[in-house]
Amino acid sequence: MSSPPGRRARLSSPGTGRSSSEAREELRRRLLGLIESNRVMIFSKSYCPHSARVKELFSSLGVECNILELDRVDDGANVQEVLSEITNQKTVPNIFVNKVHMGGCDQTFQAHQSGLLQKLLQEDAAYDYDLIVIGGGSGGLACAQEAAILGKKVMVLDFVVPSPQGMSWGLGGTCVNVGCVPKKLMHQAALLGQALSDARKFGWEYSQQVRHNWETMTEAIQNYIGSLNWGCRLSLREKAVAYVNSYGEFVEHHKIKATNRKGQETYYTAAKFVLATGERPRYLGIQGDKEYCITSDDLFSLPYCPGKTLVVGASYVGLECAGFLAGIGLDVTVMVRSVLLRGFDQEMAEKVGSYMEQHGVKFLRKFVPVMVQQLEKGSPGKLKVVAKSTEGPEAIEEVYNTVLLAIGRDSCTRKIGLEKIGVKINEKSGKIPVNDVEQTNVPYVYAVGDILEGKLELTPVAIQAGKLLARRLFAGHLEKCDYVNVPTTVFAPLEYGCCGLSEEKAIEVYKKENLETFFASGMHIAAKMCPFFYKQVYSIVLVLGGLTVSQSQF
Repeated sequence: MSSPPGRRARLSSPGTGRSSSEAREELRRRLLGLIESNRVMIFSKSYCPHSARVKELFSSLGVECNILELDRVDDGANVQEVLSEITNQKTVPNIFVNKVHMGGCDQTFQAHQSGLLQKLLQEDAAYDYDLIVIGGGSGGLACAQEAAILGKKVMVLDFVVPSPQGMSWGLGGTCVNVGCVPKKLMHQAALLGQALSDARKFGWEYSQQVRHNWETMTEAIQNYIGSLNWGCRLSLREKAVAYVNSYGEFVEHHKIKATNRKGQETYYTAAKFVLATGERPRYLGIQGDKEYCITSDDLFSLPYCPGKTLVVGASYVGLECAGFLAGIGLDVTVMVRSVLLRGFDQEMAEKVGSYMEQHGVKFLRKFVPVMVQQLEKGSPGKLKVVAKSTEGPEAIEEVYNTVLLAIGRDSCTRKIGLEKIGVKINEKSGKIPVNDVEQTNVPYVYAVGDILEGKLELTPVAIQAGKLLARRLFAGHLEKCDYVNVPTTVFAPLEYGCCGLSEEKAIEVYKKENLETFFASGMHIAAKMCPFFYKQVYSIVLVLGGLTVSQSQF
C-alpha cells in the first residue's frame, strides 16, 4: 500500500500535576483542535486493515490527511475513550472531513460512492449558513436559537401545508398552534364549567341558565396563539436567525430548495442541517374521510361549535378532545378500535375511560368506521357514519354533526428530498433512526422532535434535545438528551400523569414474578364532597435493582 500524502499527528503531553478530570478535558480540547485545524483527520491504528483501506482511498484521491496512530502514542487508550465520547464511535478508523464526522471505513466508502466525500473535500466549501433547521416547531426553534447564541449563522425554514379542510397556522409548530397550548386552554374551559356545578356545594346559588359560547372561546384562544407566533418570530429576529416561510426540500448534498406559497424557488447551502419537521394527523383512507372529517389540525380554530361529535380513536389526543368537548356540554361518542391510551398503563387508562363514561362521554368499543357520508351541509352539517365491528359481521350507522379523527400521526419526512442525499427513514412509519447524539446516517444531518424513531414525542424533550444538540455541534459540549423516565400527562377530564414504565411494559421487560404492584386509594370523602379537588391519577413505576414497583394513586 502506498503511503497517503500527509503527516502523522502528535499529541503533546497534558503535563503532570493535573487532576484526572482536568487532564481529560485538556485531551478533549486537543482532539477537537486537531479536528478543527485539519482538512482530513484520521484517528487510526497502524495494524488495522480497515484503517489501511481508508488511507489508500485518500491516497488514490491525492488528498493530504493528518493521521494519529492510536497504538503509537502513549495515551492512545485515553484518546480512543475521549474520542468515543465526542463521536459515539468506539472503533477505528474514525474520520473527519472538513470538521464533519464521517464515521468509519464503511461510511467513508459509502460517502465516496454517493459523492458526499468529494463534496466535503472541496477546497472552497463555503456555505451560505453554518446551520439550516427545517421546521419551526419547539425543537427546531430551540436548536436554531441556541446555535445563534453560540455565534453561528443560522436559518429556519418553516412551512405549514394546509390540512384537507384548509387550516394552516403560524410559526411555533404543533404544540403552540394545534397541540398543547390550545388543548390545555379548551381543557381549562371545560374545568371552569365543572367548577360552576361544584360551586353549588360551597353555597353559591344561581338560577340563570349557563351556556357556553364556542366562538368566544376560539377567538380568545386564536388571539393568544397569534401572540405566541409573533413572539417566536421576534425571538428569532433578536438572535439574528434568518426565518424563511418556505417549504424545504433537499436537492443535493448540503443544498436545499425553498419554495414559498407563490411557488417561487430559492436555493440555500449549509454545513449542517437539523430536521425538525414534526408530524401531522393520519386519515383513515375510507370514503369521505378527507372530505368531511376534521382532525386536531382543524378543531382548535373551527369557526363554529362542532355539535354532536364522534371522536374516532382513543389515543391521548382523542380522549383529551372528547373530554373537553363533553365538558362544554356537547354530545360526544368515542369509537375505540382496541384499547384506550395504547402504551399507557391499562389499569389507569380504564379508570380514565370509566370516569369519562360517568360524566357523559359514550364509548363505542371494537368498531371502526368504513364510510362517512354527508347528509346536510352546514356549520355544522350532518354526517352519516357507517362502522363495522372488529370482532364480527355487525355493522352500525349513526348521524353526527362532526367527525374528529384521532387515530395517530405520520412523520413529515417523505417529501423533503431525503432520498436524494441518502438519509435513511423507517419506510413503514416515516420516522428517522438516529444515534444517541441525534445524528442520522448522513454525517452532517441531524434530527430532533417527534420524527425520531423510538423516542418520546413531547415538547419539553424536543426543546432540551435541540438545545443540547446545538451545544454539542458548536460549543464542544458532550451532554446528551436523556429520553428515559420523562414524565407526561394526559389532560383528559380525569387528568393522568405518569413517569417510567407502564405495568404491562414492566412485566414485558422484567417478568411478572419479579414485580410487586401496589394500588392506593384515598381521600374518598373529599372527592365525593368536592370532585374537582381530586381528579388526578398518577402511575409511577420505579426500577430499583431489577425490582419494579408500580405505585398508583386514585
